[in-house]
Amino acid sequence: MTANVAVQSEGVRSSVALARLARVGALVLRAEKAGAALLSITLVSRRRIAAMNRRHLGHSGATDVISFGFRDPLGAVIGDIYICPEIASVNAKRHGVPVREELVRLVVHGTLHVVGHGHPEDESRTTSLMWRRQERLLARALKA
Repeated sequence: MTANVAVQSEGVRSSVALARLARVGALVLRAEKAGAALLSITLVSRRRIAAMNRRHLGHSGATDVISFGFRDPLGAVIGDIYICPEIASVNAKRHGVPVREELVRLVVHGTLHVVGHGHPEDESRTTSLMWRRQERLLARALKA
């Protein structure tokens, strides 16, 4: 498997090293047996993710993570993940978890979406198969 994961920041700070976020993305791709993969993770501002949320998903306001993924004709996984550390921080406080854990969770979550997983948008979201897979992979990533 060849997994290329690039992480960049559009002028926002992260409490997790960009190289660590790249390793987490690669861990999920390996666990999901993605094969050849090209994954880009970008940390963005609240304003930028709100604009993306409106333009691409038709939702108003900022969100924590947005991901886009597809497989090329040869089966390679190609995806982009956008994460807003500011919203991640708000959510971490609300859920009583460290911000670093929440940022790693968002990389896992976004990568699972890129490889094709989905979840319901209602309250059953946190009991879905994807969510349970996410939390197992998160535990692995936090140990690594």
